Amino acid sequence: MTQLHGAVPPSRFLPYFTAPAIEALPDKENSVIVLPIGAIEQHGPHLPVCTDTAIATELTGRALAALPPSIPAFALPPVWCGKSNEHINFSGTVILKAETLMRILWDIGESVYRMGFRKLVLLNGHGGQPQVVEIIARDLRAEYQDFCLFPVFSWAVPHCASEFLSTRELEEGIHAGRSETSLMMALAEEHVHPDRAVGEYPPPHQGLLTPEGRFRYAWLTHDLSKSGVVGDPAGSCREEGDKMLASLIEGWVRAFEEIHHFRMPGQGAG
Repeated sequence: MTQLHGAVPPSRFLPYFTAPAIEALPDKENSVIVLPIGAIEQHGPHLPVCTDTAIATELTGRALAALPPSIPAFALPPVWCGKSNEHINFSGTVILKAETLMRILWDIGESVYRMGFRKLVLLNGHGGQPQVVEIIARDLRAEYQDFCLFPVFSWAVPHCASEFLSTRELEEGIHAGRSETSLMMALAEEHVHPDRAVGEYPPPHQGLLTPEGRFRYAWLTHDLSKSGVVGDPAGSCREEGDKMLASLIEGWVRAFEEIHHFRMPGQGAG
């Protein structure tokens, strides 16, 4: 059979199970189900359009492979495209409307709940849609009050990327910059083209209004960048990416372990 699981160990890839096997899984209430959520969108002239999906999917699989066998955790196939309309003026971008993505995530979440699972990680790899993911997680939680949902960005776990980034890159490098480029060199180096890389930051600004931060304006990528890059990939390398990847895997292993043991406040330790 053509492999569908990617980096996920076959024993942790839920679609390989039969329906009776899923029905018979023990401790389903505390099993961790992981849904990678990505995007297909431009990442400048040097990174593939699958970057966000690749990162979310690979982190899921590699963390599950490193997870102790005693922790029940299983992956679903990724939601491979998302709300990417900030890149609407660039080729290679597949766009779901916010309401479409919300409906997809709602239906998947309901299906996971109906199987008897009560813990769902929405592992989001695209910075343009955390609000959508968080809204659905909160709405599913309100609808099914014994359902624990974790809407988490792929880079939200502890990691070492900041060791390699300049102050400006840390503050303004939000798309296709050094961290994403180095990480993709570790994950899929054959699809990265460092010789084509360019760096481009948003125009200088003064006062309260910024593209990101507490007082922001709604922007599209072409407002900030002609190349599609918002950041600077200069200095990216495979060695750096390998270190970032190892730290992210370690962070996600820890996260999955904590989610397995998690109890909603007020519901006791179990």
